[in-house]
Amino acid sequence: MPRWARGALRVGIPGLVGLALAVALGASGRASEPTNEDAARARRALAAGLPEFEFAPVLGPDWNTPVVDLVRVYKGARRLVLLAADEEVASYPIALGRDPVGHKQERGDGRTPEGLYVIDWRMEASAYHRSLHISYPNDDDLQRASERGVDPGGAIMIHGLPNGRGRIGKAHLLVDWTDGCIAVTNAEIEEIWRLVADGVAIEIRP
Repeated sequence: MPRWARGALRVGIPGLVGLALAVALGASGRASEPTNEDAARARRALAAGLPEFEFAPVLGPDWNTPVVDLVRVYKGARRLVLLAADEEVASYPIALGRDPVGHKQERGDGRTPEGLYVIDWRMEASAYHRSLHISYPNDDDLQRASERGVDPGGAIMIHGLPNGRGRIGKAHLLVDWTDGCIAVTNAEIEEIWRLVADGVAIEIRP
């Protein structure tokens, strides 16, 4: 049984809904397109078992919006927090890599990194609505990977849901489904996009 399916059973997702969610998200978090048969099955399951999630309107920052100077991620709590001068500005529930415990070691391990990084660039035309890039691997990560003779991997992002599948909304939180990225809803990534500038530090805790 694949890991995403075991995760679905652990949280008690009905089998059909779990299948629909995994197909809709690409199962392992890759930007792969399902077959026509998979897509049809997912649509039927979504219609049968997944509730509709309406996005609340997200307003842009006004003159009173604090300047976010740190993004902090609590992997164990599945929570991303935006901070300004050590005060919480906003907080979001998240999904992580499909094998989330521990620091990322190499490409394909399904882990979300831990440590101090930077939001160093962003992608508006993303396969996952919008995305902010995390500066993994850093020098320490590269050295550890070199010593082990492995590829450290990369392309770790904070991103939204796969394009065309935004209606899944907060149901995506039922399974850790990415390849190591940090996933939020499309409405949430829009807000994070506006509040977090390139160059802001991100601290990822276990």
